[in-house]
Amino acid sequence: MIEEFEIIMVTNQLRKKFGIRIKELRKNKRWTQKELANKLDVRFPQLNKYECGLHTPPIDKLINLSEIFDTTIDYLLTGNRTDEKPLHNLRLLERLQALEEFDNEDQGVVIKLIDAMIVKNKVEGVIKPFEKQAG
Repeated sequence: MIEEFEIIMVTNQLRKKFGIRIKELRKNKRWTQKELANKLDVRFPQLNKYECGLHTPPIDKLINLSEIFDTTIDYLLTGNRTDEKPLHNLRLLERLQALEEFDNEDQGVVIKLIDAMIVKNKVEGVIKPFEKQAG
């Protein structure tokens, strides 16, 4: 009886963490649940159940999620980023490799600029839903 309870608890925790990761990835893309549901070809209530940790998607939808978010199934299920897909934008990759030859001070300047752009992108993502409501 205790073993069955422990299995249920672990399963519930895994589903909840999976849902949190899906929600986080969706918000990073600044998509609504309806937008992601359309991309995944599921109904909105079903996606909501995934994000709330009530259900896990079937394998085909799990594969689609990994492709939509350009990440691994391992990350979606476990949160393990060690096998995350490599950078696909070759122009960006070439520039980052070239930056490794810069001195530390110049690298720091570029990193601060990149950090500023990331913050700007996140702030715009937070503001965007409010602009839709006001409009």
